[in-house]
Amino acid sequence: MLGAFAYWGIAGLLITAVSIPLILILPCAVAKRLGRGMLHRAFRLFVRYLRATDLVHADLGSLDVLKDEQGPVIIAPNHTSLWDAVFVISKLPQPICIMKEAILKNPFLGGGARLAGYIPNSSPAKMVKTAAAALENGGQLLLFPEGTRTRREARWINPLRGGCALIARRAGVPVRPVFIRSNTRFLEKGWPLWRKPELPIRLSFELGEPVVPIEGESAHDFTRRLEDIFERNLSRAHKLRRQADPRSSPLPGLEVPASEAVAEIPPGFRL
Repeated sequence: MLGAFAYWGIAGLLITAVSIPLILILPCAVAKRLGRGMLHRAFRLFVRYLRATDLVHADLGSLDVLKDEQGPVIIAPNHTSLWDAVFVISKLPQPICIMKEAILKNPFLGGGARLAGYIPNSSPAKMVKTAAAALENGGQLLLFPEGTRTRREARWINPLRGGCALIARRAGVPVRPVFIRSNTRFLEKGWPLWRKPELPIRLSFELGEPVVPIEGESAHDFTRRLEDIFERNLSRAHKLRRQADPRSSPLPGLEVPASEAVAEIPPGFRL
């Protein structure tokens, strides 16, 4: 784990140091392509490190089809932890990402994100316009429709925000939901970095079918339809299905009937 943190400390600063002069001297389109490819390779190397050290067993196979998909698309995962984007981007050579503006000012990630032309979410109207324009040029947009990491007290996901629907409707593109599951709440919202998780961490990334905006459908109705799809899939019986946080007070309606209880992950289980 210390090696993983050291990797990002060193790699992040190096990428920022290289990116700043490239932003100034390269044409915008060339800089974006270079930056996205650079981050893709850095994230892919990091995922390989996690696997080689047996820290993480991640099933990313369903995302392989995205590399060969033609046409623009919004890739919309639920947001279980701080590093969700790392795993998804490791499978996408040229993604466009929407991220918090604070990350663009971060010395470890900001330089690479600026070079790659990642889109800040500080101004919703500008975000929707910029993202739709990028999709019209045939890109793949990575967007977390919850807007932030899933809260500790949430059963499956946070209520979805409307940005994903607005971009999909404006650009006329499908949304591919990604259902992320884990055996731990490591790096969820509020998880302290010094707190060690149960190792190895097990992750599953399942690509859903395209969700296409219907003619005349409002952004609110599209958002509700997408939210229902997430809740229906994430609530299915699965070895890595999200469990109630024992540190949180029980909330009404969150009890899981014994008939739906998920068996404990058996020793040696590997995705």
